Amino acid sequence: MTARIADSSGYAHLWGTDELRQIFEERARLQAWLDVLAALARAQAAEGIIPAEAAAIITDELRVDRLDLDRIALDTRQTGHSTLGLIHELRRVLPEAAREHVYVRATVQDLTDTWTSLAIRAVGAIAWRDLRRIEKALVDLAAEHRETPIAGRTHGQPGAPATFGWKAASWADEIRRHLDRLREGAPRWLVAQLGDGIGTLVAYGDRGLAVRARFAAELGLADPVISWLSARDRIAEFGGVLALITGTLARIGEEVYELQRPEIGELGEPRPAGVVGSITMHHKRNPEGSEHLSTLARLVRANAGVLLESVVSQHERDGRAWKAEWIALPEICLLTGKALALGVELVEGLEVNADRMAANVRAYLGDTQNPSDPGSAARMVDLVVARARRAAAEEPPSWP
Repeated sequence: MTARIADSSGYAHLWGTDELRQIFEERARLQAWLDVLAALARAQAAEGIIPAEAAAIITDELRVDRLDLDRIALDTRQTGHSTLGLIHELRRVLPEAAREHVYVRATVQDLTDTWTSLAIRAVGAIAWRDLRRIEKALVDLAAEHRETPIAGRTHGQPGAPATFGWKAASWADEIRRHLDRLREGAPRWLVAQLGDGIGTLVAYGDRGLAVRARFAAELGLADPVISWLSARDRIAEFGGVLALITGTLARIGEEVYELQRPEIGELGEPRPAGVVGSITMHHKRNPEGSEHLSTLARLVRANAGVLLESVVSQHERDGRAWKAEWIALPEICLLTGKALALGVELVEGLEVNADRMAANVRAYLGDTQNPSDPGSAARMVDLVVARARRAAAEEPPSWP
């Protein structure tokens, strides 16, 4: 039974992408949890906490297709514990030599927070890829239209001449800052969580820090130095960056939305074959894509606020904070993934009506404004284009 329109067969494509859903879908999430538990077992075995044989079995046997998900769900409801149903199922399916050594000296939050870092890594890689693609398209537009005159507008009214390349360069420059944020944030966000009861690793004795370091390394994550059970700033920051990204995409979308109006007619979003603008007014060409970017950004900002609320967390563990992230963070990531896909489609297929831009400059600003001289606007375009192309050539194509 599907209660959320965002999950319905008819409308799911508006609120996420298949690529993002493969990260957060239940079976994929459970398999990622199992991979985390296997990594923990290997780290514990390396430090003599559990037998090496048990860790090898756990690594080989933990497969989501071996689990009875209905049994896990029923047990979870009956016990009222977030992962006790999973623990019971793991002990049921594992051989005797391993069943007592799986998911030991770890908490729900050790498991779910570490998985969250892995999910952030996957989502961040998608964002990085798509932002670089968007940046390239905008930089190319900026270079192509370096001297294309357009009416610069303030308070919605024509104010002074600019160039369309200058406008596109402004968008590209903002996208570059988001790429910087992703690169700079990766060392903070991509960390493991292992703290046992309250975060002090007391159950491990003098081997706790060594186990945690090995555990993080097994998963390709960084050691957090200190447990972050109640320090939710990492998750809030990542959600905030995604809110900024979708905000920028909405800003670009708003421009296309406005400048596509027939009385302005300077830009047009791509229109795939078969798309219908209006079923009652057939002459209309509704800006569905650019409009939807604004909708997505609003929802991302709202959910990012939930993550920000979680920063105020009580004592050494506060379920009110981190469990709210279970809903808000996947929602943010799915919505951002769709916004990025729409952003790529919009900027790569953007229709630029240079003749209409020039005509509007003449109509509203007159020839005395000398729109044929691009001046400093074009020189700013050159600076942005050069910096963006240099950065793209020097940085790795993948994240982090």
